[in-house]
Amino acid sequence: MRLPQPVSGDRELWLVSPLTGASAPEGSAPPAVLRPADTTPDTESSRRPLRAWQRRALARYLATAPRDFLAVATPGAGKTTFALRVAAELLADRTVQAVTVVTPTEHLKHQWAAAAAEVGLALDPDFRNSVGATSRDYHGVAVTYAQVAAHPTLHRVRTEGRATLVVLDEIHHGGDAKSWGDAVREAFTPAVRRLALTGTPFRSDDTPIPFINYEPDGAGALRSVADHFYGYAEALADGVVRPVMFLAYSGEARWRTSAGEEYSARLGEPLTAEHTARAWRTALDPAGEWMPAVLSAAHTRLTQLRAGALPDAAGLVIATDHITARAYAGILATVTGREPVLVLSDDPSATGRIAAFADSDERWLVAVRMVSEGVDVPRLAVGVYATSAATPLYFAQAVGRFVRCRRPGETATVFLPSVPVLLGLASELEIQRDHVLGAPHRAAEGWDDEALALANAQRDEPGEQERAFTALGADAELDQVIYDGASFGTAAFATTEDEQDYLGLPGLLAPDQMRALLQQRQQQQVGRATQRSGERAGPSVQTQTPTVRQRLTELRRELNTLVAMAHHRTDRPHGAIHQEVRTACGGPPTAMATVKDLEKRIAYLRSR
Repeated sequence: MRLPQPVSGDRELWLVSPLTGASAPEGSAPPAVLRPADTTPDTESSRRPLRAWQRRALARYLATAPRDFLAVATPGAGKTTFALRVAAELLADRTVQAVTVVTPTEHLKHQWAAAAAEVGLALDPDFRNSVGATSRDYHGVAVTYAQVAAHPTLHRVRTEGRATLVVLDEIHHGGDAKSWGDAVREAFTPAVRRLALTGTPFRSDDTPIPFINYEPDGAGALRSVADHFYGYAEALADGVVRPVMFLAYSGEARWRTSAGEEYSARLGEPLTAEHTARAWRTALDPAGEWMPAVLSAAHTRLTQLRAGALPDAAGLVIATDHITARAYAGILATVTGREPVLVLSDDPSATGRIAAFADSDERWLVAVRMVSEGVDVPRLAVGVYATSAATPLYFAQAVGRFVRCRRPGETATVFLPSVPVLLGLASELEIQRDHVLGAPHRAAEGWDDEALALANAQRDEPGEQERAFTALGADAELDQVIYDGASFGTAAFATTEDEQDYLGLPGLLAPDQMRALLQQRQQQQVGRATQRSGERAGPSVQTQTPTVRQRLTELRRELNTLVAMAHHRTDRPHGAIHQEVRTACGGPPTAMATVKDLEKRIAYLRSR
């Protein structure tokens, strides 16, 4: 099978499948043979050219021949393809005799092995420490960081035995000195070559990551230095990844504490950390109204994409624990009329089920903790972030599942709660972050593995937060749309014309076309809101006096629309505007405000 054409020199490589039955003495080259191409490639995959960033990175790698090389590339950019090409080049010129790929998860071992097989490299994903060896028909092995940590000496001996290229996938996992970090350093210090890869931001602690170069940043700290960097913004400009449109849903949440006190609050308004967490968890409660409304909206969006230019588009619901995952699957079955694929974190068949889903025409996947780096289902186009995990690293990994682009103009859509921390992360998706050592007074940012482990922790029973209160319900409304770091739209209740305008956006649009269409939708929405307001103010015959609840709901919606309009004029956060209005007019939070309070706040905003 012919490899993609090299960017340096005039040679063209051909990688022949390992010869069965061959045997070689310890330390010799693997039985696979690399020779000049002399026949026509037999698969389309073997003829696929490298992307521009991959060619640039490969050219630099071959020109400098470094022992250590760090490639930072956004999820979906093709780090695996780049690394496998490096491996093929080094095997071809006998720089190395074996390859070891180290991954964070079991699933990724098999994914790497499958990708390697497509380009003629044989990696054993079933290597076990207890056996300590593998068939000589393989060019190398794929192992996890946990395997290396369990027996670093074994892997050091293997690395010393043959000239080895070590590929460290998502290298930021190697920064934990108490386990994985020291083991990685012990096992792979003897390697002839080490290729480190990462697609998500680095850690926020002061633990050095093995085999990474750090340089002074001029402010008294050391900053990681990538040999090649390819960020999300660059990948978007090149059309390598999809842009992501975030649909943030708000709504009034109601809950009761263990002391019997009842509270209500609106997602997205300035709240205490405790009330934000409880309102958030109340919204995610599968027994309430919020999740069914959001899942229904997400399915409407997916149906629209499948009816258009993306007929095989799929959706992923990211749940917090097994209980809610099963409940969300039940809601989707009711909404869609068919059972979704359910993958739980302790399911031994999870890898196979994800692979089967990727190759099927199934619409929905509900998963717990299966969003770690590299999980590759390119047809995922719609996501529902239905978890209370709020670490930046977890969020980046989750969103990374939807950015893989297959054709120009694709846009991914992710539904999420309108919670300030998530809105901020969605708006800052393109920010580059390096690993910094020794930064004084650095606040914990959640880019570390400990925070990620807590977010990924298996949760089968309710924790203290859940036992401390009882969710009573939450309604759902589309709060805003975030695209390319900007916010569009005003508050829109579920199933209304305003919401459908955004759910029905085309699946294939250039970024500038998407921005223009979002602006148009926003103008139409504001125009309808103004018309409704004028109709209410004009003379009419009142046939029925609205109830208190109807009046409060109507005024809250009008207030939220005015806040959204002020946001678009001033670019200030919704929460900050709500806080300004409340400070100027007095009274309790919106969810507990009286008709008079709300009318006063509406008048204040109209006068601005």
